[in-house]
Amino acid sequence: MIKAVISGTGLYTPPATIDNDELVASFNQYVDMFNAEHAGEIERGERAPLQYSSSAFIEKASGIKRRHVIDKDGILDPNRMVPRIPERPNDQPSVQCEMAVAACREALAQAGRTAADVDAVIVACSNMQRPYPAIAIEVQDALDIDGFAYDMNVACSSATFGLQAAVNSVENGAARAVLVVSPEICSGHLNFRDRDSHFIFGDACTAILVEREENVRDGEGFEILGTRLKTRFSNNIRNNFGFLNRADESGIGQPDKLFVQEGRKVFKEVSPMVAQTIQEHLQGLGLAPENLRRMWLHQANLNMNQLIARKVLGRDATEDEAPVILDEYANTSSAGSIIAFHKYKDDLASGDLGVICSFGAGYSIGSVVVRRR
Repeated sequence: MIKAVISGTGLYTPPATIDNDELVASFNQYVDMFNAEHAGEIERGERAPLQYSSSAFIEKASGIKRRHVIDKDGILDPNRMVPRIPERPNDQPSVQCEMAVAACREALAQAGRTAADVDAVIVACSNMQRPYPAIAIEVQDALDIDGFAYDMNVACSSATFGLQAAVNSVENGAARAVLVVSPEICSGHLNFRDRDSHFIFGDACTAILVEREENVRDGEGFEILGTRLKTRFSNNIRNNFGFLNRADESGIGQPDKLFVQEGRKVFKEVSPMVAQTIQEHLQGLGLAPENLRRMWLHQANLNMNQLIARKVLGRDATEDEAPVILDEYANTSSAGSIIAFHKYKDDLASGDLGVICSFGAGYSIGSVVVRRR
């Protein structure tokens, strides 16, 4: 029987950063401009004034202190508040392809592999910059991989859903090795003029190499013991941007064409679902929560992660047991749990168990239980 192993991971981090103070200064300047422009309507009670944001509010609500972004100046310009990412000619690599290739090269190097050892590429992330040709096929071509590739989107759970697809391809013999890549440009679909969410997202790209256990040297990599996926429909996290928008001019430019959520409902509904999914997954594998050495959770909200870990373990988790990277990266959608895994995996000893878990819009939950070889 063929078994799948994670043999390498990679991370591309955009060099530009925005800390909370910078973001708040830009947002509050926009608030002043908006309120001044609509002063008459506000005075007559026809429009509510916008409220200031604050760094203390952001950190208390989310645990986020800063974020990496593809473009800083466009976001912080109160007259724009959208990243500047110019379109490229079709004969040049796309932005997502460029990010993906950088992360993939690190994953291959970590595993001691080359593109010749890989048969498939899955680009799994929240938003693709175009419908077709698939970003994954572009990445495949850029890396000179002879095989197949496809895109997939399950919002913040995309990477773990992609991992299951990679495991299936490896274990059924369709591929020797598969790269799962998550080029997340979340700043492109974030409304930086919305006080409740303007601080949430950052940009990054992760890559994971999944290959046959027989091809990985003893003592290296992580054996994938099992994957489990769960979805349940909800409108509480939504993005209505799509190619049909142009067919209904009345909706163009509306806030729901960007990221929108009912944060309190998401917190209340998703947290117990995630904890239950992890517990049931462990039970199905004959494992118990106390067997876990580490939990690499989706990096969306510090309070949410702490609650999930507490429900799974029956006690508060230490930072070592449930490491956090969202203070530096913010929410990078599907890349978040993989960034945590990438940065906090090398200290595990042979036999140590862990779970990679992501969750988000859909609702969707992906759980991947691994063991250090």
